Amino acid sequence: MTRRLETNRLILEKLSLEHLSDAYVSWMNDPEVYRFLETGGDYSKEELKSYLQEVENKPDLLFWAIIRKDNGQHIGNIKMDPVNNRHGIAEYGILMGDRQSWGKGYAKEASNAVIDYCFSELDLRKVNLGVVAENKAAVGLYEQMGFVKEGHLKNHGVYDGKLCDCYRMAIFNPKYEN
Repeated sequence: MTRRLETNRLILEKLSLEHLSDAYVSWMNDPEVYRFLETGGDYSKEELKSYLQEVENKPDLLFWAIIRKDNGQHIGNIKMDPVNNRHGIAEYGILMGDRQSWGKGYAKEASNAVIDYCFSELDLRKVNLGVVAENKAAVGLYEQMGFVKEGHLKNHGVYDGKLCDCYRMAIFNPKYEN
């Protein structure tokens, strides 16, 4: 069961059908929002509803809606999926959908809370992510947070209609560092 998390400015609660909204659909159809994501574009409210129903039917899925405390606004989502308990690793993903919330530190705040939870409560030893090299803001944020590049994949994906390199990055639980 996904635990509710709280930071100074945010509440992270289990993503569910309650978060279905026209604003959420608009994020998924906004080329600036989905520019470096694997998903996005041409979403209907029904398709998003169906996806959220799938999410709800996976009670152990670590998938949170990012909610601002000051106004109750759902501004994005963050997840750890899959989680491999045997190896002590998880795959991180984040969507900051509300463009008005970009550049205000919400992604970093939410990410730190989720990673801290994974390290302290789940006792994971490592969190991985994939990022498009051209997404300089994301790469910079991850490096600021302590992620290191573990791999460089040449011409790995097509984003904005062109081949792009991708990085594999990881952050390690200090408890397990030698």
